[in-house]
Amino acid sequence: MGWGRGGQTALYIWEIASTLMRVITINLTLREDLAIFRCPYSQPMSNSGKPNMTQSSASPRASHPRWLRFTHWLNALAVLLMVTSGWRIYNAAPIYAFSFPKSITLGGWLGGALQWHFAAMWFLAINGLVYLAFNLFSGRLKRRFFPVTPKGVLHDLWAALGGKLGHADLGHYNQVQRAAYLFVMVDITLLVLSGLVLWKSVQFPLLRELLWGYEGARRVHFFAMALLVAFVMVHLVMVALVPKTLLAMIGIRKEQA
Repeated sequence: MGWGRGGQTALYIWEIASTLMRVITINLTLREDLAIFRCPYSQPMSNSGKPNMTQSSASPRASHPRWLRFTHWLNALAVLLMVTSGWRIYNAAPIYAFSFPKSITLGGWLGGALQWHFAAMWFLAINGLVYLAFNLFSGRLKRRFFPVTPKGVLHDLWAALGGKLGHADLGHYNQVQRAAYLFVMVDITLLVLSGLVLWKSVQFPLLRELLWGYEGARRVHFFAMALLVAFVMVHLVMVALVPKTLLAMIGIRKEQA
């Protein structure tokens, strides 16, 4: 039996995504995007031979580095493909007494949905590893996401609800954002691990047992998906409230360095 039109399209998407990931990852200009690779002598020089900090500090820079914007949009595409194809897979064997409308699912039929899901799975996993690697090796993970404490999260949440939380520096995350982004990293990891159990249950016996068996892994996968969708909805609402965050992620909005 052939893959069908859905499977062929999924395969094309995967091949294109893999090629883009390799090309962009290799050709990213690390000296410009990662602070740890910047050299003092790359600053404009004054007549005295010393770096001209006044001139360099006035030059505009993007709010987010290129690698972050690139992985962000790839991740958004991968999540869209995985969620909508996952809804079609769910409809074939519902856990609960409801199904998702076919109009918002991807794949057309179970086989096509599985092929889309597997293609997007590798897409999401590779992109996630690239994102994590850049964050770790650049030191951005520690700088941007820590510290985070329950007290700090509650303080910033209360300030946000009162309209007192500033958004002048989009490169600085408040503690609510830090907690949310750290949560979604853990949630996507849980999605991948539970998905491995559903895909290759026999090959991952220990992981299967940790997730309360195959049926338990189905429920973990479902609720992790629901939490991810909830995060995306809140994220979109916040973007609508602060539109300049979208411009920054596209790369249009510049800030003074």
